[in-house]
Amino acid sequence: MKIPSRAQAFPAPAKLNLDLRITGRRKDGYHNLESIFCLVGLYDTVYLAAREDAQIMLHTPVEGISAEQDLTYRAAKTLQTYTRCGKGADIWLDKRIPTGGGLGGGSSDAATVLIALNSLWQCRLNRRELIDLGLKLGADVPFFIFGRNAFAKGIGEQLTETDIPKQWYVIVRPPVHVATAKIFSHKDLTRNSEPSIIPSFQQMLRPFRNDMQAVVFQEYPEVRDAYLELSKYGEALMTGSGSCVFLACDGLDKAENIYRQVSEIYEAYCVEGLDIHPLLHM
Repeated sequence: MKIPSRAQAFPAPAKLNLDLRITGRRKDGYHNLESIFCLVGLYDTVYLAAREDAQIMLHTPVEGISAEQDLTYRAAKTLQTYTRCGKGADIWLDKRIPTGGGLGGGSSDAATVLIALNSLWQCRLNRRELIDLGLKLGADVPFFIFGRNAFAKGIGEQLTETDIPKQWYVIVRPPVHVATAKIFSHKDLTRNSEPSIIPSFQQMLRPFRNDMQAVVFQEYPEVRDAYLELSKYGEALMTGSGSCVFLACDGLDKAENIYRQVSEIYEAYCVEGLDIHPLLHM
Protein backbone atom coordinates (compact mmCIF):
# COMPACT_ATOMS: atom_id res chain seq x y z
CA MET A 1 0.00 0.00 0.00
CA LYS A 2 1.57 3.27 -1.15
CA ILE A 3 0.65 6.28 0.96
CA PRO A 4 1.45 9.73 -0.51
CA SER A 5 3.59 12.06 1.58
CA ARG A 6 0.74 14.59 1.88
CA ALA A 7 -1.29 12.13 3.97
CA GLN A 8 -1.08 12.23 7.77
CA ALA A 9 -1.18 9.12 9.97
CA PHE A 10 -3.64 8.86 12.86
CA PRO A 11 -3.86 5.93 15.33
CA ALA A 12 -7.06 3.98 16.04
CA PRO A 13 -6.69 1.78 19.15
CA ALA A 14 -8.66 -1.37 19.95
CA LYS A 15 -10.84 -1.90 23.02
CA LEU A 16 -11.68 -4.70 25.38
CA ASN A 17 -14.90 -5.18 27.32
CA LEU A 18 -13.59 -6.12 30.75
CA ASP A 19 -17.19 -6.80 31.75
CA LEU A 20 -20.40 -6.81 29.70
CA ARG A 21 -23.94 -7.25 31.01
CA ILE A 22 -27.22 -6.95 29.14
CA THR A 23 -29.84 -5.29 31.33
CA GLY A 24 -32.83 -5.21 28.99
CA ARG A 25 -34.19 -5.03 25.47
CA ARG A 26 -35.38 -1.70 24.08
CA LYS A 27 -38.42 -0.96 21.92
CA ASP A 28 -36.13 0.05 19.03
CA GLY A 29 -34.59 -3.43 18.97
CA TYR A 30 -31.31 -2.45 20.61
CA HIS A 31 -30.26 -3.83 23.98
CA ASN A 32 -29.41 -1.82 27.07
CA LEU A 33 -26.09 -2.89 28.48
CA GLU A 34 -23.49 -2.07 31.07
CA SER A 35 -19.84 -2.53 30.30
CA ILE A 36 -16.34 -1.55 31.32
CA PHE A 37 -14.53 -0.37 28.19
CA CYS A 38 -10.73 -0.41 28.20
CA LEU A 39 -8.47 1.02 25.50
CA VAL A 40 -5.55 -1.23 24.53
CA GLY A 41 -2.36 -0.76 22.54
CA LEU A 42 -3.32 -2.61 19.37
CA TYR A 43 -3.79 -0.12 16.54
CA ASP A 44 -5.13 0.39 13.07
CA THR A 45 -3.63 3.40 11.31
CA VAL A 46 -5.87 5.80 9.39
CA TYR A 47 -4.11 7.96 6.79
CA LEU A 48 -5.94 11.13 5.80
CA ALA A 49 -5.36 13.96 3.35
CA ALA A 50 -7.76 16.85 2.88
CA ARG A 51 -9.10 17.55 -0.61
CA GLU A 52 -10.43 20.81 -1.98
CA ASP A 53 -13.09 19.27 -4.24
CA ALA A 54 -15.46 17.82 -1.59
CA GLN A 55 -14.93 14.24 -2.81
CA ILE A 56 -14.41 11.49 -0.24
CA MET A 57 -12.19 8.75 -1.63
CA LEU A 58 -11.51 5.48 0.23
CA HIS A 59 -8.39 3.99 -1.36
CA THR A 60 -8.34 0.75 0.66
CA PRO A 61 -11.84 -0.73 0.34
CA VAL A 62 -12.59 -4.05 2.01
CA GLU A 63 -13.46 -6.81 -0.43
CA GLY A 64 -17.22 -7.28 -0.64
CA ILE A 65 -18.05 -3.93 1.00
CA SER A 66 -18.71 -0.83 -1.08
CA ALA A 67 -16.92 2.37 -0.07
CA GLU A 68 -20.27 3.94 0.84
CA GLN A 69 -20.89 1.16 3.40
CA ASP A 70 -17.45 1.45 5.00
CA LEU A 71 -17.51 3.09 8.44
CA THR A 72 -14.53 5.35 7.69
CA TYR A 73 -16.20 6.68 4.54
CA ARG A 74 -19.51 7.10 6.37
CA ALA A 75 -17.77 8.94 9.22
CA ALA A 76 -16.22 11.43 6.80
CA LYS A 77 -19.53 11.88 4.96
CA THR A 78 -21.45 12.33 8.23
CA LEU A 79 -19.07 15.07 9.40
CA GLN A 80 -19.06 16.74 5.99
CA THR A 81 -22.88 16.81 5.82
CA TYR A 82 -23.36 17.96 9.40
CA THR A 83 -20.86 20.83 9.14
CA ARG A 84 -21.64 21.66 5.48
CA CYS A 85 -17.90 21.53 4.89
CA GLY A 86 -16.86 22.04 1.29
CA LYS A 87 -13.67 20.02 1.64
CA GLY A 88 -13.18 16.32 0.93
CA ALA A 89 -10.75 13.64 2.02
CA ASP A 90 -8.55 10.84 0.77
CA ILE A 91 -8.59 7.88 3.17
CA TRP A 92 -6.20 4.95 3.46
CA LEU A 93 -6.54 2.31 6.15
CA ASP A 94 -3.80 0.02 7.48
CA LYS A 95 -5.65 -2.70 9.42
CA ARG A 96 -3.97 -4.45 12.35
CA ILE A 97 -7.01 -5.00 14.58
CA PRO A 98 -8.77 -8.27 13.64
CA THR A 99 -12.26 -7.76 12.21
CA GLY A 100 -15.20 -9.56 13.78
CA GLY A 101 -13.28 -10.09 17.00
CA GLY A 102 -15.13 -7.82 19.44
CA LEU A 103 -12.17 -5.42 19.56
CA GLY A 104 -13.98 -2.44 18.03
CA GLY A 105 -11.62 -1.87 15.11
CA GLY A 106 -14.21 -0.53 12.67
CA SER A 107 -15.74 1.75 15.30
CA SER A 108 -12.30 3.01 16.32
CA ASP A 109 -11.38 3.76 12.70
CA ALA A 110 -14.61 5.78 12.32
CA ALA A 111 -13.92 7.70 15.54
CA THR A 112 -10.39 8.53 14.39
CA VAL A 113 -11.74 9.84 11.07
CA LEU A 114 -14.23 12.10 12.91
CA ILE A 115 -11.60 13.43 15.34
CA ALA A 116 -8.90 13.95 12.71
CA LEU A 117 -11.08 15.48 9.97
CA ASN A 118 -12.68 17.80 12.53
CA SER A 119 -9.17 19.20 12.92
CA LEU A 120 -7.99 18.98 9.29
CA TRP A 121 -11.20 20.58 7.98
CA GLN A 122 -11.22 23.12 10.85
CA CYS A 123 -14.83 22.25 11.70
CA ARG A 124 -14.31 23.16 15.38
CA LEU A 125 -16.92 20.75 16.73
CA ASN A 126 -16.56 20.00 20.43
CA ARG A 127 -16.20 16.45 21.75
CA ARG A 128 -19.89 16.21 22.72
CA GLU A 129 -20.95 17.05 19.16
CA LEU A 130 -18.51 14.48 17.79
CA ILE A 131 -19.85 11.84 20.19
CA ASP A 132 -23.42 12.55 19.01
CA LEU A 133 -22.30 12.16 15.38
CA GLY A 134 -20.43 8.98 16.28
CA LEU A 135 -23.54 7.40 17.78
CA LYS A 136 -25.21 7.63 14.35
CA LEU A 137 -22.45 5.38 13.01
CA GLY A 138 -22.40 2.71 15.72
CA ALA A 139 -22.84 2.09 19.44
CA ASP A 140 -19.08 1.70 20.13
CA VAL A 141 -17.96 4.83 18.25
CA PRO A 142 -18.79 7.29 21.09
CA PHE A 143 -16.44 5.48 23.47
CA PHE A 144 -13.43 5.99 21.20
CA ILE A 145 -14.27 9.71 20.83
CA PHE A 146 -14.76 9.97 24.61
CA GLY A 147 -11.12 8.93 24.74
CA ARG A 148 -10.84 7.49 28.26
CA ASN A 149 -11.53 4.14 29.87
CA ALA A 150 -15.18 4.14 30.79
CA PHE A 151 -18.18 2.55 32.41
CA ALA A 152 -20.84 2.48 29.69
CA LYS A 153 -24.62 2.29 29.93
CA GLY A 154 -27.53 2.53 27.52
CA ILE A 155 -26.49 1.09 24.17
CA GLY A 156 -22.95 2.14 25.05
CA GLU A 157 -23.29 5.89 24.64
CA GLN A 158 -23.71 6.89 28.33
CA LEU A 159 -20.09 7.06 29.43
CA THR A 160 -18.50 7.68 32.82
CA GLU A 161 -14.72 7.84 33.12
CA THR A 162 -13.35 5.03 35.26
CA ASP A 163 -9.84 4.26 36.49
CA ILE A 164 -8.52 0.84 35.51
CA PRO A 165 -5.33 -0.51 37.13
CA LYS A 166 -2.32 -0.80 34.83
CA GLN A 167 -2.57 -4.19 33.12
CA TRP A 168 -1.29 -6.07 30.12
CA TYR A 169 -3.57 -8.29 28.09
CA VAL A 170 -3.07 -11.48 26.13
CA ILE A 171 -5.67 -11.58 23.36
CA VAL A 172 -6.41 -14.76 21.42
CA ARG A 173 -8.26 -14.75 18.12
CA PRO A 174 -10.06 -18.03 17.33
CA PRO A 175 -10.31 -18.98 13.65
CA VAL A 176 -13.97 -17.96 13.35
CA HIS A 177 -16.03 -14.82 12.70
CA VAL A 178 -18.97 -14.30 15.09
CA ALA A 179 -22.16 -12.79 13.62
CA THR A 180 -23.14 -10.19 16.23
CA ALA A 181 -26.77 -9.94 15.08
CA LYS A 182 -27.16 -13.71 15.48
CA ILE A 183 -25.99 -13.49 19.10
CA PHE A 184 -28.19 -10.52 20.03
CA SER A 185 -31.27 -12.27 18.60
CA HIS A 186 -30.52 -15.66 20.18
CA LYS A 187 -33.34 -17.09 22.29
CA ASP A 188 -30.96 -18.13 25.09
CA LEU A 189 -29.21 -14.75 25.46
CA THR A 190 -29.28 -13.31 28.99
CA ARG A 191 -31.19 -10.02 28.82
CA ASN A 192 -32.08 -9.34 32.45
CA SER A 193 -28.84 -8.75 34.34
CA GLU A 194 -29.20 -6.53 37.40
CA PRO A 195 -28.09 -2.93 36.69
CA SER A 196 -25.19 -1.68 38.79
CA ILE A 197 -25.26 1.43 40.95
CA ILE A 198 -21.62 2.46 41.32
CA PRO A 199 -19.39 2.48 38.23
CA SER A 200 -16.27 1.44 40.14
CA PHE A 201 -13.79 -1.02 38.72
CA GLN A 202 -12.75 -2.20 42.18
CA GLN A 203 -16.16 -2.52 43.83
CA MET A 204 -18.77 -3.11 41.25
CA LEU A 205 -18.76 -6.03 38.94
CA ARG A 206 -16.45 -8.75 40.20
CA PRO A 207 -16.33 -11.50 39.27
CA PHE A 208 -16.24 -10.10 35.75
CA ARG A 209 -18.44 -11.73 33.15
CA ASN A 210 -19.83 -11.36 29.63
CA ASP A 211 -23.53 -12.12 29.16
CA MET A 212 -22.95 -13.06 25.51
CA GLN A 213 -20.24 -15.60 26.22
CA ALA A 214 -22.41 -18.67 26.92
CA VAL A 215 -24.44 -18.24 23.72
CA VAL A 216 -21.31 -17.65 21.62
CA PHE A 217 -19.73 -20.82 23.08
CA GLN A 218 -22.90 -22.71 22.18
CA GLU A 219 -22.91 -21.49 18.56
CA TYR A 220 -19.15 -21.28 17.97
CA PRO A 221 -17.22 -24.10 19.70
CA GLU A 222 -13.97 -22.66 18.31
CA VAL A 223 -14.40 -19.69 20.66
CA ARG A 224 -15.00 -21.99 23.62
CA ASP A 225 -11.87 -23.98 22.75
CA ALA A 226 -9.75 -20.82 22.66
CA TYR A 227 -11.25 -19.73 25.99
CA LEU A 228 -10.41 -23.08 27.58
CA GLU A 229 -6.83 -22.89 26.31
CA LEU A 230 -6.33 -19.37 27.67
CA SER A 231 -8.07 -20.30 30.95
CA LYS A 232 -5.13 -22.60 31.75
CA TYR A 233 -3.25 -19.44 32.70
CA GLY A 234 -5.89 -17.46 34.60
CA GLU A 235 -9.40 -15.98 34.38
CA ALA A 236 -10.07 -15.61 30.66
CA LEU A 237 -13.07 -13.75 29.24
CA MET A 238 -14.58 -13.04 25.83
CA THR A 239 -14.69 -9.40 24.65
CA GLY A 240 -17.82 -7.91 23.08
CA SER A 241 -19.75 -10.45 21.05
CA GLY A 242 -16.51 -12.30 20.27
CA SER A 243 -14.71 -13.97 18.78
CA CYS A 244 -11.62 -12.81 20.68
CA VAL A 245 -10.92 -13.90 24.25
CA PHE A 246 -8.43 -12.27 26.59
CA LEU A 247 -6.60 -12.59 29.88
CA ALA A 248 -5.51 -9.66 32.06
CA CYS A 249 -2.06 -9.74 33.66
CA ASP A 250 -0.54 -7.47 36.31
CA GLY A 251 2.92 -7.56 34.77
CA LEU A 252 4.45 -7.52 31.29
CA ASP A 253 6.72 -10.52 31.93
CA LYS A 254 3.78 -12.72 32.87
CA ALA A 255 1.79 -11.55 29.83
CA GLU A 256 4.70 -12.19 27.45
CA ASN A 257 5.24 -15.67 28.88
CA ILE A 258 1.58 -16.62 28.35
CA TYR A 259 1.61 -15.02 24.90
CA ARG A 260 4.62 -17.09 23.82
CA GLN A 261 2.79 -20.28 24.71
CA VAL A 262 -0.66 -19.56 23.28
CA SER A 263 0.74 -17.99 20.08
CA GLU A 264 2.08 -21.41 19.13
CA ILE A 265 -1.56 -22.52 18.79
CA TYR A 266 -3.53 -19.35 17.96
CA GLU A 267 -3.18 -15.93 16.41
CA ALA A 268 -2.49 -13.91 19.54
CA TYR A 269 -1.47 -10.45 20.74
CA CYS A 270 0.25 -9.14 23.86
CA VAL A 271 -0.85 -5.54 24.43
CA GLU A 272 -0.70 -2.82 27.04
CA GLY A 273 -3.76 -1.24 28.61
CA LEU A 274 -4.00 2.49 27.82
CA ASP A 275 -5.14 5.30 30.10
CA ILE A 276 -6.26 7.63 27.31
CA HIS A 277 -6.83 7.63 23.55
CA PRO A 278 -3.76 8.98 21.71
CA LEU A 279 -5.95 11.61 20.02
CA LEU A 280 -7.76 12.71 23.20
CA HIS A 281 -6.32 16.22 23.16
CA MET A 282 -6.56 16.77 19.41
